[in-house]
Amino acid sequence: MKQLKYFLTDEAATVAVGDTLAKVLQWQYEKQQAQQALVVFLNGDLGAGKTTLIRGFVRGMGHQGHVKSPTYTLVEPYELPPWQVYHFDLYRLADPEELEYMGIRDYFSENCCCFIEWPEKGIGLLANADIIINMIYQGEQRTIELRACSVRGQGILQQFEQIHC
Repeated sequence: MKQLKYFLTDEAATVAVGDTLAKVLQWQYEKQQAQQALVVFLNGDLGAGKTTLIRGFVRGMGHQGHVKSPTYTLVEPYELPPWQVYHFDLYRLADPEELEYMGIRDYFSENCCCFIEWPEKGIGLLANADIIINMIYQGEQRTIELRACSVRGQGILQQFEQIHC
């Protein structure tokens, strides 16, 4: 499966990765005239830029308002027709069973993009990832690795590589 790696010099570079992912998804939707779910697992230490990346994605999909971390709410929804974007932060999840009570399976429908921070806390209850993103500190900057885990993820990363500068 395809894997990409980039050096992120600053916050703007992190936002640009999210924005490019949004552009790819919109391009694929327009080309295929079909919605397909997207599940992305986000890994990285606290402060590594996971929410910054989501901000780039959500704004790239057309959101004009504030983009906040769902650290205390567990999930932040964004209705961005034709998509529903969900940003999960499972860091404070005490028991994966809590995800059952919130109806986690309902979030993985065909018109949903789910970005999940700390996915290891929801093992067994989450849909399989299409893409896994690892964000790693490199001094004051970051390295980002994007790895496809499905045919869908493979197609997204191939297109991403073509348009990301």
